[in-house]
Amino acid sequence: MSALIVVNFKTYESAQGESAVALARAMAEVDSNTDATMVAVVSAFDLAAVHAAAPSLAVWCQHLDPIGWGSNTGWLHPDTAISRGATGTIINHAEHKVDHSHVDALLEQLPEGFPVCACAADIDEARALASLSPTFIAVEPPELIGGDISVTSADPEIVSGTAEAVKSANPDVRVLCGAGVKNGADVAMALQLGTEGVLLASGVTKASDPVAVLSDLVSQI
Repeated sequence: MSALIVVNFKTYESAQGESAVALARAMAEVDSNTDATMVAVVSAFDLAAVHAAAPSLAVWCQHLDPIGWGSNTGWLHPDTAISRGATGTIINHAEHKVDHSHVDALLEQLPEGFPVCACAADIDEARALASLSPTFIAVEPPELIGGDISVTSADPEIVSGTAEAVKSANPDVRVLCGAGVKNGADVAMALQLGTEGVLLASGVTKASDPVAVLSDLVSQI
């Protein structure tokens, strides 16, 4: 599979509602003209609208809960998300941490082949999560998230070290990296360091010209 460009819409005002739909369409446009794979990680509120507007685009949730039907106020049921167009999810993001038992239970509940990207703050957490066999692990040092310096420049050792540790623990798990990723050079370096793509947010969601930024991200792959 080609390199992944996973864009987390978070709750940025510029990536909610109609703006989320517009950004997803921009991602679908670039996705159709590159060998890379674009993934939009959207608010649960926007799943259906984004899926309808950009049906060819991979659309993931920002979080899911391993729950059944019933009295679970405020939780996100996987089956509902899937019915609204979700084709994958991230879990354990630095801004929404969960116990690893939550990740394990979610993986058990989800249908086979449904991509799950578990986020890790460091190499040790990445290694621990690898034992649960998510589809992807994305290493994101919390102190660099939302910053101006890419993890590939600020701490390349954590990227290469995570790739090595994860592949040693579970060769079936694919590795991504994130935090501060902004341009094609950052993506190219991430691939050189042993990952298979990147997870980013503000570099795209706050861009005045998302198509230009997205095109640049895949320009050196």
